[in-house]
Amino acid sequence: MIRILTIGFLLIPILFIFGCSLHATKEEKTAEELVNIGMREFNKKKYRQAIKSFDQLREWYPFSTYSIVAELKIADSHFNLKEYEEATLAYKEFESLHPRNEAIPHVLYQIGSCYYKNIGSIDRDQEPARKSLDAFNKLIQQFPQNKYSKKAIKYRQKCMDSIAQQEFYVGLFYYKSKHYKAALYRFTTLLENYPNVKIYNEALKYKKLCQKALENLKSIQDKSGLFEK
Repeated sequence: MIRILTIGFLLIPILFIFGCSLHATKEEKTAEELVNIGMREFNKKKYRQAIKSFDQLREWYPFSTYSIVAELKIADSHFNLKEYEEATLAYKEFESLHPRNEAIPHVLYQIGSCYYKNIGSIDRDQEPARKSLDAFNKLIQQFPQNKYSKKAIKYRQKCMDSIAQQEFYVGLFYYKSKHYKAALYRFTTLLENYPNVKIYNEALKYKKLCQKALENLKSIQDKSGLFEK
């Protein structure tokens, strides 16, 4: 019993020193030091190291004003690493937590850019183009005079072109397969929703061809009905 108590008393100062050591490690760098290290790594394009420093800053000093900077730069780091899904989540979290922050125009532009980077060919799902278009529209509507809105206008047009081209691609497939009603719906949707796209005139031509084809079919059916009588 005496030996156990003796060992216990001997362990107390060791645990105390160990605990102090951990505390000292945590407090070794201030929030300002961590943000400076993170920014230095970010500017050197060492994005993995930057994320590590910014994550540490957020963990140790969650209520520091530098934590907001860390949140944004983590998102930017993921974007620069072409990790667009992670970047999108980080940007959306920032927007949710800090809706009135002065960086919101940049955040909205980056969200649109993340989706834009994932736009595929016209024979693939255009959901990324639609989400990108929504983000750019939101940016332009909320901050019409902002520099990011002016940059977004060009990419917004490219999103609309991509979506319209897929509508045309599907419409043309239906037209060639002689499914004229389905083709007409696609061409009409394109013309109504995307009036300023490159493919507009071509879609208008095929809309008229669909209408003519449907009229011819109706005429044949009407004549067929007369002969049956």
